[in-house]
Amino acid sequence: MTPAARASRPMVLAGGAVLLLALGLVVLMLVRPSSSAPASPAPTAAPAETSADVGFARDMAVHHQQAVEMSFIVRDRTSDVAVRRLAYDIINTQANQRGMMLGWLEAWGRAKSSPGPPMTWMGHPVTPRGDGALMPGMATDAELAALRADRGGNAEVRFLKLMTAHHRAGAEMAQAAATAAGTDEIRNLASGMVLGQQSEIALMADMLKERGATA
Repeated sequence: MTPAARASRPMVLAGGAVLLLALGLVVLMLVRPSSSAPASPAPTAAPAETSADVGFARDMAVHHQQAVEMSFIVRDRTSDVAVRRLAYDIINTQANQRGMMLGWLEAWGRAKSSPGPPMTWMGHPVTPRGDGALMPGMATDAELAALRADRGGNAEVRFLKLMTAHHRAGAEMAQAAATAAGTDEIRNLASGMVLGQQSEIALMADMLKERGATA
């Protein structure tokens, strides 16, 4: 063995020892996580079947679905920029909120619909009248048919009137949920709905006035 080889042998051995030590530390960290790491939070219990959280999520998902439907109808029956912009905003906002509520119901292990009457969670269940309006503020089948038959200014006014009534009832439901719900998810979402729909109610009042109509 040459002198250079004899000199480099201890360095090779030392380097190997350092590498083995480093690998050992990595394995130890994987097997035994640091005691200073924060513990995972305990899973939150799902709201009860009869809770305001579950009831509101179910009912408002249905309520929102009709608002989205009406907005699609008027979008295709007018060229008015302001009305089409409002319809677009309602479609995007309420479809997104509906998806969130249905997602929470699934995460909570709750059915997305209830065999009982709507708004039971509010203390005054509603018996559907059979005309398509399942809850306060919702348009009837006849009102939706009339909206589909309208064009231009007539469609705009009918839509704004129907959506104003829809928003008023929706805001009342959301206010009740913001007060009675037990989860942050529903309380925060419902509070935001109240502000958003009240703002749109004021906007629609101005739009109706511009068209010589009132809600």
